Amino acid sequence: MARRIGPVCRLCRREGQKLFLKGARCLSSKCAFERRGFVPGQHGQSLKSRRRKSSDYLLQLREKQKMRRIYGVLEAQFRRYFREALRRRGVTGAELLILLERRLDNVLYRMGFAPSRAAARQMVTHAHFTVNGHPVNIPSYLVKPNDVIAVRESSRRLTQFKELAAERDISYAPPAWLQADRATLTGRVLALPKREDIDVPVNEQLVVEYYSR
Repeated sequence: MARRIGPVCRLCRREGQKLFLKGARCLSSKCAFERRGFVPGQHGQSLKSRRRKSSDYLLQLREKQKMRRIYGVLEAQFRRYFREALRRRGVTGAELLILLERRLDNVLYRMGFAPSRAAARQMVTHAHFTVNGHPVNIPSYLVKPNDVIAVRESSRRLTQFKELAAERDISYAPPAWLQADRATLTGRVLALPKREDIDVPVNEQLVVEYYSR
């Protein structure tokens, strides 16, 4: 299974904003974006001080890259999601975001069972979770309404799951379309997400325009 290997803090710096790719580290003083808020590379600091006019294509490209990086999806897979969104009834950009939100790794992150989408992806590939009682090790698995997601019985004794509730902010609440119970390490998909339920900082229309060139 293909995945990106390399420092992810560079991605936040490249996009010019925090993408929260490393969980709690992004909220601490160790955050690379806070310490070096300029684009990575040899000339990053000098580029920061220059005024650069952005073309429509550049704006569209950067928005596409930002969305792709937030959800941890490689280019070929992202294109497949876009083609699927085109086939669906509704606004293409919104349908694209809904498909990405339904990924199992994202759902675990939204439920508060993982500090980041990358951590959730690793948990899924290690088969620590079940969907409707069946082990699932595919991060891109698309959940459906009434799906019940739970930590496998054999995984509950692991330290990471015993300490899961203590590591997360106790006041955290999942979005309205999800339900999560930390005490039992289970969750349920109440409904499909709507665009207003998705709080990622992206302009999906620019992504549609990029692929519609």
